[in-house]
Amino acid sequence: MPDTADIIKSWQVRFDKILPGYLPESRQTPPLLREAMLYSATAGGKRIRPMFVYASGRALNLDERSLDSIAVAIELIHTYSLIHDDLPSMDDDDLRRGQLSCHRQFDEATAILAGDALQALAFEILADSDRLSRQPRQQLEIIRGLARACGASGMAGGQVLDLASLGKEISQQELEDIHAFKTGALIQVSTVAPAILASATAEQNDSLSRYGRATGLAFQVFDDLLDVTGSSDVTGKPSQADAARSKPAFPAIIGIEKSIQRSHELRDQALAELQHLPGETDTLEWLAAYAVDRDR
Repeated sequence: MPDTADIIKSWQVRFDKILPGYLPESRQTPPLLREAMLYSATAGGKRIRPMFVYASGRALNLDERSLDSIAVAIELIHTYSLIHDDLPSMDDDDLRRGQLSCHRQFDEATAILAGDALQALAFEILADSDRLSRQPRQQLEIIRGLARACGASGMAGGQVLDLASLGKEISQQELEDIHAFKTGALIQVSTVAPAILASATAEQNDSLSRYGRATGLAFQVFDDLLDVTGSSDVTGKPSQADAARSKPAFPAIIGIEKSIQRSHELRDQALAELQHLPGETDTLEWLAAYAVDRDR
């Protein structure tokens, strides 16, 4: 029987194989735009959000293949957000996933349009999914949930708050609120969408929502720690980038030790939510632990 890390790895390998098949064919898309979309979408990365989709499905006894369209759509939304976050008018980062950011590899206009196209494609995939179309009410609810997660009450709103905080002193709670929008919302929909598809109980849905929120924030706290303590050769991103931009981050606000403590508190909160789920929770447990014990 494979151990939990092997299960996660097998999901990652399989996901990377199926992902290109969801991207538009060359005859349907201007070559430069398709190249930029492929460049960013297939650049690797941890594929954390798809793993949350599959792990939540496993905890609800869903077949992983029934979740492919959801996993791909959420990863494309995440990729679009990274392209736009890296732009000079946003976080102004030159590196992403160990390679040049999309706007550095191509140009700023192409990067913006590639992000726009990936966002639109995500919703097209959900709308066209044969598997989801068998449950139209759940399909609509998943589409609505993803739209909220990446809109004004999700990532876009979080990015506005993030940019507005540059160079300012903010509290720990204010920073946690920013990341609940910017990072947590998309991870939450990754854990809740399988519950919607499975017609899970309200208790199970709420547990996965709270798990996603806590784990998403744990990831962000630890990302802030890696920005201070990690190497760009390992993380694939510039180190000390937050300090260089006078961007509020957990180590600067509460210190390194308290940031580590907070990430562990969030991990434990997430793990406490798994007792109400009917299936195997080993992969959800692994992901919560991984959030606060990694090098990238």
